[in-house]
Amino acid sequence: MNIRGDHLAASFEERMARNFDRLSDKLRLAAEYVAAHPVDIATRSLRVVAQESGLAPATFSRLARGLDYDSFEELREAMRAKIGRRVNSFAERAGRLQTAHEAGETGFVEAHVTACQSNLQTLLSDIDRALLERTVERLHAARNVLLFGALGSTGVVEYLSYMANFCSGNWSMAGRMGASLGAALTGMDARDALVIVTKPPYATRSIEAAHMGAAQGAFVVVITDSPACPALSSASAGFVLPTDSPHFYSSYVTTLAFMEVLVGMLVGRAGSVARARIAQVEESSRRLGEVWDG
Repeated sequence: MNIRGDHLAASFEERMARNFDRLSDKLRLAAEYVAAHPVDIATRSLRVVAQESGLAPATFSRLARGLDYDSFEELREAMRAKIGRRVNSFAERAGRLQTAHEAGETGFVEAHVTACQSNLQTLLSDIDRALLERTVERLHAARNVLLFGALGSTGVVEYLSYMANFCSGNWSMAGRMGASLGAALTGMDARDALVIVTKPPYATRSIEAAHMGAAQGAFVVVITDSPACPALSSASAGFVLPTDSPHFYSSYVTTLAFMEVLVGMLVGRAGSVARARIAQVEESSRRLGEVWDG
């Protein structure tokens, strides 16, 4: 029997139960906080976790070692694995849809729309309003805002870019039409922001872009649907949006709603400058014949 391997594979709850009697009172409080707030542990920084819990950051580091994790980061990864939903392949999900169809089930419309409505309601009730406000302020103040999404996220990021360019001239989309992502990231620093949208299966370029942007000091916003998303470790602000659905593909309904909220809040802050730019964009579009002006 590989005792060391079995111990490392033990869940947080198993480790907590095994070691609880020998933990100090403060470490017990920290363990109870971790057990009760797995999403916060998985997605928020140790500093924020410490502030919210009223315990010192060092207490959580000692707890991790007391439960035989190498570090608090290893404990965090364990919590991400615990709550990160298993992502089946698109083919497996499509197979379930086909099986349901062959069985005579005809409720996909109702099931999918109901799931989307539930996701939107969850977004409304669970969104971290303070984090959203801080994020909008940073995006508003940024010298440049770079947007990136790959695979299925490409189109929604293009929509975000389209909306944002109505009210601001310093937002741009990276990697568009084969353009170099590396070139777009070059020169970014603490004055800039990077917004990344990524859903399972996570695009490698999105994860690496988040890491690179953070390393250069940029304010990195990651929009995803699972606390297990690897890009969240580099995020200055991470938003985990609900996407539950019977569909074979990740739903982007809540992501689109979130983007529209983001741009609406930005326009509200930008005042007359944004209003004037929107009017100029509309006028230019009419003069170029890009829109019907019957």
